[in-house]
Amino acid sequence: MLREYKQLSTEERSVIAVGLSQGSSRRAIARLLDRPPSAVSREVRRNDSYGKYEAVYAGHLTRQRRRKPERKLKSNPQLWQTVTACLERRWSPQQIAGTLKRMHPAEPENRVSHETIYATIYAWPRGTLRTDLIKQLRQSHKKRKPRARGEDRRGQLQDITEISQRPKEVDDRKIPGHWEGDLIKGKYNRSCIGTLVERSSRFLILVRLENAKAPVVHRGFVREMSPVPEILRRSLTYDRGKELALHKNIAADLNLAVYFADPHAPWQRGTNENTNGLVRQYFPKGTDLSGYSQEVLNAIAAEINDRPRKTHGFFSPAEVYCKFIDSYDKRSERGVALQP
Repeated sequence: MLREYKQLSTEERSVIAVGLSQGSSRRAIARLLDRPPSAVSREVRRNDSYGKYEAVYAGHLTRQRRRKPERKLKSNPQLWQTVTACLERRWSPQQIAGTLKRMHPAEPENRVSHETIYATIYAWPRGTLRTDLIKQLRQSHKKRKPRARGEDRRGQLQDITEISQRPKEVDDRKIPGHWEGDLIKGKYNRSCIGTLVERSSRFLILVRLENAKAPVVHRGFVREMSPVPEILRRSLTYDRGKELALHKNIAADLNLAVYFADPHAPWQRGTNENTNGLVRQYFPKGTDLSGYSQEVLNAIAAEINDRPRKTHGFFSPAEVYCKFIDSYDKRSERGVALQP
């Protein structure tokens, strides 16, 4: 069984110093301390002072090595300014770190890890600046709160196609055109916004809705998805909310298949759930969503779609989505069938 390693104590260093001064071998000293001989040899080698080992000076050298260096962002104001500018654009620390790595592959001084960004923000002295920095993070609290699990009181939809019947090709995201949908609710659940996310590119469409009634959701989803090229409208996966009671009409008007996730299984629409978290940066819970025009929602969606994503090698969803469209356009011009 492997033994847990512990740092040498002051007393053990004193034993080493006395043993060496009396001519004892390092192996003998190790047996006395019940330590591996390599531990004693390593201690002497690291903390030797001009051919002599002294316990007090050895402890001082060890503490010096264990001191944490100055944080990279604190010693590089220009890099910190770049990071804070990206935070103001609502980029996550991981998006910032990945983009800097892509932009400066051979310049480590112009890069920083996302762990360092988080550490710098939370190590900031308590005050207005620290509070403002934390608010710019996607999750502004220290610990994630568990999702509440309650009974589904929304009733049952009729004639649905369950997610178990969805083609396996949707799971691996290799074929674009498969979407996930949801609503985010406003203050007192009296207002809402529709969210539609393409699974392969993570491209987002926001939909202005007067309310969450099925006819309104039907018209809103069809209105905003109709401009999407038909080849990129293959399926829509939704939860079992009553707002999609007219799912057959949506399927017919957009020429796509509609699938429904299992009850209380948000992970089956993980892309949408994650994207809703991004949208909530702009519309925190308790916000009245009724006053936002479709133009404003389009601008917010464009900003989110322009953020770099780790899953795309820190290219943005907009870039990936546009590549899909360009690819299909070129194949169409050559007379090649658009089916994969």
